[in-house]
Amino acid sequence: MNIKEKRSTFTKVIGLVLWIGICYLVAWTGALVSPGIASSEWYNALNKPSWNPPSWLFGPVWTTLYTLMGIAAWLVWKRFGFRYAKSALVAFLVQLLLNGLWSQLFFGLKTPGWAFLEIFFLLTAISITIYLFSMKNKIAAWLMSPYLLWVGFATVLNGTIWWIN
Repeated sequence: MNIKEKRSTFTKVIGLVLWIGICYLVAWTGALVSPGIASSEWYNALNKPSWNPPSWLFGPVWTTLYTLMGIAAWLVWKRFGFRYAKSALVAFLVQLLLNGLWSQLFFGLKTPGWAFLEIFFLLTAISITIYLFSMKNKIAAWLMSPYLLWVGFATVLNGTIWWIN
């Protein structure tokens, strides 16, 4: 392996770490206001539907989803760079920002109604990201699909919690 190939491999590995790291940073900001780290008295006092997942499930699910999201963005970036995949990667960053905003609205500000409204923007941004990723890398688009499904479920759950409270 020559120096150029080594540098390229190093850059790709650093890129993977950075894309996953960006996703984990958003996860961390959400975790700061979510039950478990933050006071969960407000959330525990809410009426929830019988099909609300157990609290222990959210951590592993979100860790998996954020990892898949980071890998998806990395796959697009690795092949095209930011310059030639700008719209796809900007869409990814927008949906990631909306993802973090949802946690702040629901848990931080304790406004499930506003979070419910915002999650529709998040779903739209995820869908756009998947579409743009599919034009660059089919695997990246598929890696985002579980996230879309989970946020779809979270939308119904958020709306139900808002409605019954």
